[in-house]
Parts: sequence; structure tokens; C-alpha cells
Amino acid sequence: MTDRRTADLADLTATAARRSIRDGRLDPRDLLEACLARIATAEPRVRAFAWFDADQARQQQPLAGPLHGIPFAVKDVIDTQDQPTGYGSPIWHGHRPRADAAAVALVRAAGSIVIGKTVTTEFATRLPGPTTNPHHAEHTPGGSSSGSAAGVAAGFFPLAFATQTAGSIIRPAAFCGTVGYKPSYGMVPRLGMKVMSESLDTIGVIARSVADCALGVSAASGHDLGDPDQRTGAAPVIGLCSRVAGAVAAPETLVLLERAAECVVRCHAKIRHANLPDAFDALVDIQPLVMHAESHQSMAWELNTNADGISPGLAERLHWGGTQLAGLDAARQAMRDLQRRFDQVMEGLDILITPAAPGEAPVGIEWTGDPAFNAAWTALHVPCVTIPVGTGPQGLPLGLQIVGRRGDDRAVLAWAAWVAHAMAG
Repeated sequence: MTDRRTADLADLTATAARRSIRDGRLDPRDLLEACLARIATAEPRVRAFAWFDADQARQQQPLAGPLHGIPFAVKDVIDTQDQPTGYGSPIWHGHRPRADAAAVALVRAAGSIVIGKTVTTEFATRLPGPTTNPHHAEHTPGGSSSGSAAGVAAGFFPLAFATQTAGSIIRPAAFCGTVGYKPSYGMVPRLGMKVMSESLDTIGVIARSVADCALGVSAASGHDLGDPDQRTGAAPVIGLCSRVAGAVAAPETLVLLERAAECVVRCHAKIRHANLPDAFDALVDIQPLVMHAESHQSMAWELNTNADGISPGLAERLHWGGTQLAGLDAARQAMRDLQRRFDQVMEGLDILITPAAPGEAPVGIEWTGDPAFNAAWTALHVPCVTIPVGTGPQGLPLGLQIVGRRGDDRAVLAWAAWVAHAMAG
């Protein structure tokens, strides 16, 4: 079926689709066909997929489980045994892993259909792919999880894996008007992912609602993240954080933070200003040193055997990372010290609200935007959720980021859903 009623199924949230499938009101085949029809119409413009085969998607027989029949896309730095995995690099073009990554195997076991592989920047680090922002094709969708964010926004699939080393889940989700969730470091197993930075890389999801994110990561991690849409009647104590390690927000983002403060206070939340102390400014230098020094190590095979296949921009960063190896242990220790100090920042608070990105998605697809409002949280290993909360002066989406303590993911997701509700009211 490809009539309008079926085509509209492509816009369902994963949780709504799951309820309808469970109640017998929706055939999973109709949901898949709606997604495939949307892909056929819009993929030539959005270019979200690194690999896609409609017949292969149709032939999958989903298992019974919490994700039964839900299309789930996989970022192309995460292995899939039945689909190529190229890591965004010509070096690995056509590579066929023998096994699924652990996270992929877990969501398949939960019943999902792996609908395709989404575009990533080169090794989730540098050179952008061809993906455009579904809201305006002349603007970036963000990166490195470009295809995952754009595909969810375009109605190609309701759930997608994404990864973050600096800002690669939260920023593209914000630019594309979707929900992004970077879990606490280590929550989702990375076995079978092309890891670049052992101390930073984190697997998460991009979806259409906070509850969708909880559903997807629960399946991929084995953690029960609950139902964020369940209301308890309580209101959080929120720290408003407009300054993150020297990052500068655009005027529309500062206005957004003011509006958020007004909305949550009307819903009985308590607000106080809670910018990160000056000591956390050190993360401006620590995060890239750890990222690129560890990437230099993880890319040893490519550097030794296929250096010509690495883009000049990434090669420059890897070379710089190689010159920083003597300081890597000290940088990791400094990062751990700040992770411990973050508990003091959160004393008396449930969550922080902070920008998801400096502003709207920049023009052009040659650059994926500034991760300045994301890299510090990644280095601190804490859970982050971005929710779409309106548009900026060019009509492109803006996101609001909710941050909490490491390991407090269930509460952070619940409060993110609470903030989304407060902003919508």
C-alpha cells in the first residue's frame, strides 16, 4: 500500500507505531512500505543513505519483541553482517563484516528491521558526506551522524543509531529538528563499532520523541530506561547553563534559553543559573587532544597501509594527534578529575538546560557545524538529550539540550520529556 493513509505512517513515532502494532491496528509491513515510499520520493534530495536496498529490507523477518517491525537505521561506522559497512571512507568501500555489532544484534533481537546504513562523515570525524538538511537542502544536517538525523527528520525511519565523540548526535539532531540522545559513556556496547577515541566514543540514537530514544537505547543496552512520558506531578530543579567551556551562542539561542526558563517556571520548576566553573574551560583543549591522539592510535592500520585514502583534513588532525601522545595520559587524568568535579556542579539540581548548538544549521554541506556546546559533555561522560523547540530567524530548527549526572539516564530522559511538554504548553 502506498496511498496517503499509509504514507502518513512514515511520520509515526516509534512508540506510537509499537502500540499500534502490539494492539493489532497496524501491520508492520504497512509501516515499512510507508517508509520505503517516503525514501523513494525524498532520498534523491536528502541523500541520507550510505547503503540501502528496499528488497533486502522487505525480506527481513523481524523477531517478536519490543521493537517488532520497527525500521531502525544504522550509522555507517557500526557493523552489519548483511549490509556493507564503509566507515565513511574509500579505504573500506564495499567492506562486508562477518557479524553484526553488538548494538545491532541487540535491536534485531528486539524485533527491529535494519532498513539501511546512514551517511557518516569520514570515520565519524572529518570529511562530510552528501547528506542535506531536509528542512533546507542548502544547509548542513550536522554531523557526523548526518544521515541518521536527516533520515529521521525526512520520515525514512523512526529510529537510527548515531555516535558521538564531540557533538555528533546532539548537533545534527538539533539542526534537523529531531530528538537526539547521547547516553552515559559506556551504556551501549561498542563491540563492532569503528572506534576512534576509546575515552570518548559513545553510541546513542536519534528519533522523533524522547520516549522513542528510551525505547531504542533500552533495547540496545539492556538497561530499563522506563517511559519518559509518564508524569509524576513533580517539577525539577533546573540549572540554566548558557556558558559551556567558552562556547558562544547565537542571539536566537539566548532568546530560546530565556523562553525555556519562563516556560519551565510556569510549570513550577525551580531555576538557578549554573554555568560551568572556569576550571571546566580546560576541556576546550583536553577533549580534542584526547580525541585526536587516540584516533591516531586507532587508525594505525589505515595510516600504515592506506594513508593516501585519508582526506587531507583528517590526515592533518591525525598527524597532530600523533604529536600529542606524550601528553595523552595527563589529559585523560585531567578529564577524569573534571568528571568527578561535575557532581559538585550538579549539587541540588536535577538537570541542566543548555544550548544544543550555537544556532541554526549553517549554510553549505562542506562543514557540519560547531560542536562547542557538546564536546565538554561528551568528555564528562554524562547523558545528554536534545529536543526540538521552535525555529530560528531562517526558519530552521533550534534544539534545547538537557544534561544530567552520569548514570542518571532514566531520570534525564524523564526530565527531558517534562521540559518538552512544558515548552509545548
